[in-house]
Amino acid sequence: MRLLVSACLLGAKCRYDGRDNRLDQAARLLELHTCVPVCPEQLGGLSTPRVPAERRGDRVIDQEGRDVTAAFQRGAEETVRLARLCGCQAALLKERSPSCGCGRIYDGTFTKRLTEGNGLTAQRLMEEGLAIYGESRIDELPYR
Repeated sequence: MRLLVSACLLGAKCRYDGRDNRLDQAARLLELHTCVPVCPEQLGGLSTPRVPAERRGDRVIDQEGRDVTAAFQRGAEETVRLARLCGCQAALLKERSPSCGCGRIYDGTFTKRLTEGNGLTAQRLMEEGLAIYGESRIDELPYR
């Protein structure tokens, strides 16, 4: 299956703090699927490292109070474009992220509290009809 994957989950050091979130299953994932790694924040023009950001309603605000919504929206649209170009059927995304989180994300207070909601990229990919999986649901991925 062609699978869009948050690049940090495959070991790319693109997190806000310059680190990765490499999954133990990354090698197996690459064996079983054609993976298309993406970092929506970088695609939107943000640097690595960068100031942490969280969603507050329809906006994305960084920890210094700057509105970075436009960069997150650009990244979401570029990610959707890549998913289309590559014929991706599903996405494995970083949970809780203001871009990639699906179902539960940080609440915008920078206190590690979670709230119901989706990151901007996850939301756009769902609107495009892609099945979205967070890394805790990796075992639910169809292997075809």
